[in-house]
Amino acid sequence: MMPSVFQTSPLRHWVTQCLFLVTTAVLSCFSVLTWASEDLRATIYDQSLPLEERVEAMQELTGLEPEPDRIYRVCVWDIFGRSGPIYGAAQDQRRKILQYGINVEMVPYTSESVMVEELKSGTCDAALMSGLRARLFNQYTGTLDSIGGFPEREQMRLGLQLMADPRSADRMVSNGYVVMGIAPAGAAHVFVNDRSINTLAKASGKRVVVLDYDPTQAEMISGVGATPVVADIVNAPNMFNTGVVDVLAAPLAAYEVLELHKGLEPDGGIIDLPLTHITMQLIGREEVIPNELAQFVREAFYQGFDEIISRIRMEEDKVPDKWWIEIPAEDRREYDTLMQQARLELREQGYYSGDMLTLQRKIRCRTDGSREECSNPVE
Repeated sequence: MMPSVFQTSPLRHWVTQCLFLVTTAVLSCFSVLTWASEDLRATIYDQSLPLEERVEAMQELTGLEPEPDRIYRVCVWDIFGRSGPIYGAAQDQRRKILQYGINVEMVPYTSESVMVEELKSGTCDAALMSGLRARLFNQYTGTLDSIGGFPEREQMRLGLQLMADPRSADRMVSNGYVVMGIAPAGAAHVFVNDRSINTLAKASGKRVVVLDYDPTQAEMISGVGATPVVADIVNAPNMFNTGVVDVLAAPLAAYEVLELHKGLEPDGGIIDLPLTHITMQLIGREEVIPNELAQFVREAFYQGFDEIISRIRMEEDKVPDKWWIEIPAEDRREYDTLMQQARLELREQGYYSGDMLTLQRKIRCRTDGSREECSNPVE
């Protein structure tokens, strides 16, 4: 078979050369653009640079510019709506966010589940929710609230510092959502209506609140012989206060605002052992909030750590000493073991992030190297 004129003519050689030159030019441009993007991204994540320089790099990379008419809708879950403490703290963060040229409207929601659906539908550009609920959007940061994960406040501080570090930026994006900020919400304790319920063994047969969207809680409660009673996060405190349930896990700072003394009276108490220190997390839609912009918000959240903690302490200090139930050191070690077993089981079920559990263990051992888990790590 004779070759075609195109295959043998100078035309073929010319076309081939043109294609080669065009391809080389495109690849060269792509390389330059990639280098430029990485250079801008490095500037954005360099915390040693002035904030103005970093913001300018972010705007150049993402194309975001201050738009007075563009208002970002941030939905905030607070049981008490506009008058609640969470919404008040969110307004403080709003003032910090404005310095990046981003106009933010805070919208309160008294139902966390409704707010989450609004985030999914796009009605909310971002939403401030409990760390437990945030796990549905980012398993890594959602595991910060793991049972026994951070028994001490300073451990939580270090954990949130690492989450705000640019080296953790890639971890903040998952399934189309970006973690924009994480705030401390104080210690979670176990409230009981009978002071004799001071060990897990004595919780057998008792009625314990479990959250409706978290089936693993019911499984854990059943495992210690207690009876799980399903509730949402809004009506759970009222169920404790009216005697429908015997045991409630809740933030200590909620004692007064939720009137938990009603459920404690006359013979109840609060176990003097934090289950963990919990968080509130701001989750945004990545298509609206680029991760490079979210980095600045994460840093602003962490910078407000002490201010938020001071507010939490004011609420925690309202708990009268008479309610505390002391736990002997030996029982504390037993609690540590049981909580570790729960974390491992939930990790195997895919509920907790193994990477976050490892990070938490390292932080616990950094603050207390005498812990048994430090010499025999399993997380």
